[in-house]
Amino acid sequence: MTTVNDLMAALNVITGGRMVDSVEEAAQENHPFVMWKDSGIYGKKILEIPGLIHGNPEQKIKKIAVCMTMTELGIELAGATGVDAIVAHHPIADAASCGGVTLKDYLDLYGISALECHEAFHGLHPGIAYLHGHQVVKSDISYGGVHGNVVFVGEVFPEVKTLGDMLRRLDAHMGLELEHDLLSYERDLKACDDIHEASLLTKGRIHIGNENSPVNKVLHIFPHTGFSKENLYQAIKENPDVDTVLASISRVYPGHELIDAARSLGLNFLVGNSHVLEILENGMPLAYALEQLLEGVEVVVFRDRVTSTPVRALGNQHLQDYAERFSKEHLMGRNLISACL
Repeated sequence: MTTVNDLMAALNVITGGRMVDSVEEAAQENHPFVMWKDSGIYGKKILEIPGLIHGNPEQKIKKIAVCMTMTELGIELAGATGVDAIVAHHPIADAASCGGVTLKDYLDLYGISALECHEAFHGLHPGIAYLHGHQVVKSDISYGGVHGNVVFVGEVFPEVKTLGDMLRRLDAHMGLELEHDLLSYERDLKACDDIHEASLLTKGRIHIGNENSPVNKVLHIFPHTGFSKENLYQAIKENPDVDTVLASISRVYPGHELIDAARSLGLNFLVGNSHVLEILENGMPLAYALEQLLEGVEVVVFRDRVTSTPVRALGNQHLQDYAERFSKEHLMGRNLISACL
């Protein structure tokens, strides 16, 4: 039988030995893949530890779920579908990753082990560049001395000649036609045209240039990692033959200083896949590798689908009546109950 220890061994194969096997190892100073994530918000920093966060290493496992961010939704789905272990890409935290309660109690309730591999997984494959239509010729995972500030310089594939080619390539690989059809069906079924879905709203688009603008060499950036306009000026100085800035995982919107800086440098600027689609970019290759390395273990992928619906269009009339009644009776400064869950 396969165990959690075998899953850890598989993750070490995938990451080239980057997983952490013990608390003692995690406590070592300057460990390259154990790091605090802290933006200065009081009480909210978290220690990222690639490895087994909670569970019994000897636990037998028959089914694994790969997800981007573990939440109570994923824990409930895992419990309902017989998942023994969840492998989350992003760091796992008490309360934040488990519906406001403690991880131990929630995971133990369903007999689920939880593992994470965030920074330990980064930089293992060039798939994100491939999906966006270029081959990386130069990379830096701490550009400007900022850890995690990843920058790629890439040359586009022969079949990618314009910005429009890049966008069409992304749409085809991500299967966004299916998401569009699903959203159209949901809108018709619920008689509401104001429902919006994250993967479609955040799909690739052009900020500077047009679909016919030629592209040859790309500066691929990830704005949420702290990439600044000063970084952009420096990167173009180092790579003067770059003609296009590509932002993915996160994006920028009109009026952002990075777009203004790119315009001043005479560059194209487009945004590609957002964080919404990283489950396909990174989660799918990880799931495939686990399936190949752990013979006989079922591997599934937990994909979030996030929609926006006007509050008075959500649910049926029973739910609307419920929401209105309890809002008026208990949440508007009167009739407060003495204890809450």
